[in-house]
Amino acid sequence: MVRCTAPVRGHNSASAAANCPACSSRGGYGRYSSPSYSSPSYYDTRSTNSGGSGGSSSRSSKPRWSKSTSSVIYTSAEIRTLTPIRNKVEEITVAKPDLRDVFLCHAWDDRKESAKDLHDLLESLGVSVWFSEKDVLLGAPLLRAIDKGLAASKVGIVLVTPSFLNRLTKEGIADKELSVLLATDRLIPIVHGTTYDALRDVSPLLASRSGLDTAEDSLEDVAKKLSELVTISD
Repeated sequence: MVRCTAPVRGHNSASAAANCPACSSRGGYGRYSSPSYSSPSYYDTRSTNSGGSGGSSSRSSKPRWSKSTSSVIYTSAEIRTLTPIRNKVEEITVAKPDLRDVFLCHAWDDRKESAKDLHDLLESLGVSVWFSEKDVLLGAPLLRAIDKGLAASKVGIVLVTPSFLNRLTKEGIADKELSVLLATDRLIPIVHGTTYDALRDVSPLLASRSGLDTAEDSLEDVAKKLSELVTISD
């Protein structure tokens, strides 16, 4: 009896199948293929594959809280990072539904540029944001206002820019905000216009927290991910 030369794995090419005495008479290697393997998924089943770059995983997914109609795609690392925070948001929303969604920590120099851009993007997506430019009244004690804002928000985001790194070295208001945020488990760094390596040189503790990076996503896409993270559908 004529035997196939590759009974387990199949043939790697049409020519290999054509030269096989068993398979050549069966119409080529289309009858054979390499075995497929699968592993358990810890993510939403609505996953897609993308090309990827920079050696990162090509697998992109959607977390369980992302709607099926959403076009926002996350990396597996982002889902691992954001899932514990999402769990906290869900708990807090039940206990304290009137809290602001987000407290935005930023450098003073960014208040009319990147910090305002992020604030405006978030609010356009329906996210309520504590932002010092609009929430600290003229003449009000700044540190006390910040303290109240932190206590009244579900999640703290830190916009890490070159100006923010510079402010941290001088131990200004941003440093005080950051100290309080670091004591919580609801902190998300947003690296913008700089790198995690540069942040690590100034604040290793903040750099140890995984977050989002505008070198990989636009500021608009970052805002969309934050919006999905803090929005609880009825």
